[in-house]
Amino acid sequence: MSKDRDNTRQKAAEARAAAMSKEKRRERTVRTIGAVAIAVVVIAIVAAAIIIPKLSQPDPAPAPDPAAALPTGVLTSTDLYAYGKPINPEATNKPVLAIWEDFQCPACAYVEKNNGTGIQKLAAEGKVKLIWRPTTFLDPTFKTDASRRATAAWGCAIDANKTVEYHDWIYANQPAKEGDGWTNDQLLQYGKDVGITGDLYTTFESCVTSQKYAGWAVNSTAAFDTSGASGTPYATLDGKPVDNAILSDEAKLIAFIDAQSSSATPSASASAS
Repeated sequence: MSKDRDNTRQKAAEARAAAMSKEKRRERTVRTIGAVAIAVVVIAIVAAAIIIPKLSQPDPAPAPDPAAALPTGVLTSTDLYAYGKPINPEATNKPVLAIWEDFQCPACAYVEKNNGTGIQKLAAEGKVKLIWRPTTFLDPTFKTDASRRATAAWGCAIDANKTVEYHDWIYANQPAKEGDGWTNDQLLQYGKDVGITGDLYTTFESCVTSQKYAGWAVNSTAAFDTSGASGTPYATLDGKPVDNAILSDEAKLIAFIDAQSSSATPSASASAS
């Protein structure tokens, strides 16, 4: 009997040992599978972190090309105000108010909101020759091409005789968050919003879609990079810097122009004809 009990206990012990061994093997298997799964997830996350930003990057800006197409009336590369767009080209022997702008620039939108009408009034009255000079220097900061596409679209609107209207409408619709930019659909809709219709709109649409004037935007930005401008907006009156606090205030800007005109010598304004 005792021998039978010993055999029973031995078998029970062997069974427990076998069960424990099986459980340990199962635990090892679970741990191995878990470790592999975690590794796969980590690799996937790392890969996504590397690949997704690359996929979301805009096409790199083309190199400057002096032969790139220019919108109607835009100054050539040899002009003192190269690649700028005179708003009142008929003005001669007037002080030249040249303003560097980036359509994504909040400070530019601030000037436009506070004194855009006043600046354009000075041009309309012939008190200054106004030249808008586009730059896209904010694109690399936000890893986007929004400024370049907006500038190119503005060039298309210039061809459609909506220079001022489209310029102002882009600023009126500047995204609340700097760097968000605009979609191509929005830039096309803005053409309709400012009254480009019929055959002119068909041409405008093709122009925007093909980014016909992207090269102009690139060339103008290259000129900005070597101009000594510290940022945007950056305005000069016959080459003399105009503080943004003056530029954004109609009364102060008029006083500044009057003061400069009263003491001015023959200026470079004639070269921007």
